Amino acid sequence: MPHCPAMKSTALTIMAAALAALLTGCGFQLRGAPPVSSALQPLAVECTTDVPDTLCQSVLNQLELGEVELSPAADAAYVMQLSGFQENRRASAITVQAAAAEYTLRHSVNIELISADRVPMIGDTRLTASESYRYDETNVLAKQREEEELRMQLSDRLAQQVIFRLAPLTEARIQTIREQHQATASESDGDTSTP
Repeated sequence: MPHCPAMKSTALTIMAAALAALLTGCGFQLRGAPPVSSALQPLAVECTTDVPDTLCQSVLNQLELGEVELSPAADAAYVMQLSGFQENRRASAITVQAAAAEYTLRHSVNIELISADRVPMIGDTRLTASESYRYDETNVLAKQREEEELRMQLSDRLAQQVIFRLAPLTEARIQTIREQHQATASESDGDTSTP
């Protein structure tokens, strides 16, 4: 069996390459959205009627992937509301025939996070995601499909931005926000009692 050592060497090389590819793939997934602190749980998510279901569901999916405990607003320690969704599609490049050659699709939404005792953890904040794509009048159906795919991608990007906004809210940060809120409320009460 003169070929046996060569076969073992080849098999080891293939296994090493497969293991490297597997580890690289795992590393890519680990660089996703940061984890949401357990201090924010249980968390409720409310989407107003103007927010597309795809965006709301994408946020819920991201939270579930992060193993965040979700609950109805009445039972939650924190309620996050998504509202004010807007979609804007505009021509960003024009051909010599004055037709649109490229469009920019922009999605934006407001998020707000409030504790059960009405302390704002994240004030009303606007998040925006945009993407450009080429438009070809000769292939309208394919471009419509591409635009729909971009809408899904923009929903996913906005959902990731939501998670990034939640990630810094650790127990210590929440306590600091509470103390600042109480101090501001005390100052306001002192101002109104002064003649």
